[in-house]
Amino acid sequence: MNKLKIAWITDTTASLSKEFIEKHHIHVIPLHVVINDTYYKETIDISAEDFYERMKNEEGKFQSSQPNIGDIVDLYERLKEEYDFGVAIHASSTLTGTYQTSVMAAEMAGFKLFAIDSRTGSFPLSFLVKRGIELVEQGHEIGEVVDRLNNLREHTRLFLVPSNLDQLHKSGRVSGSQKILASLFNIKPILSIEDGAAKIKDKVRTEKKALAWLVNHLKEDLDTKAVQKVAIVHANDREKADGLERIINETFPAIETEKLMLITVAGVHTGVGTLGLSWVTE
Repeated sequence: MNKLKIAWITDTTASLSKEFIEKHHIHVIPLHVVINDTYYKETIDISAEDFYERMKNEEGKFQSSQPNIGDIVDLYERLKEEYDFGVAIHASSTLTGTYQTSVMAAEMAGFKLFAIDSRTGSFPLSFLVKRGIELVEQGHEIGEVVDRLNNLREHTRLFLVPSNLDQLHKSGRVSGSQKILASLFNIKPILSIEDGAAKIKDKVRTEKKALAWLVNHLKEDLDTKAVQKVAIVHANDREKADGLERIINETFPAIETEKLMLITVAGVHTGVGTLGLSWVTE
């Protein structure tokens, strides 16, 4: 019996390495960032480093935009000639319309697609993609793989601490008075991606307390669950990321760590200097 050929699809919010993408032939759909009305395909037309440098040094509007449906239809037209079906794991459908666009494009192209709304992005999304490939390689049926990935979504954690509220204010997420008060009292909001949406989980005074909050939440999960790896997420501030990684390594020496650049479509809202922590419990 011939082995089924599966096309793996995700989008640029997944933070996968170029090596992993090439090794597993993953088809990555780019989201767009928009700088002063000029569109750039994330990771193709502009790197995360360049995006954050421009955000730091340029005035103007920084926005995000979902992919063009025509581009995805073209991709799926090609894939259906080569693969039996596709598995698409996308960023939260609450935060971007990419998942819905991908499903619609598959229907238009007549391409059989198992689509998963990850309800997250960044490291947890990359974790789901990697786990899905792993499960298929272990011989699990695709229906079981999809069920297991859907169950894993409840075990993802992604917390972000913006360095200031400038971008959240510009994108309409906080009011002008909230921004002024936060600046006056050095308040750090802690954002959490939960049930697919971004929520202000807590507010603390000073960056030091924000880092302690992140570490304590990881500690709470470790009391009852297993965590193999923790990702330190940063918006082009390697010094801050290195500092947080040192704290994690000293506090939890058994846990593997990696540093990831914050995806630019998230950075559009949280701004340069954002620092975060992410993990998946099992």
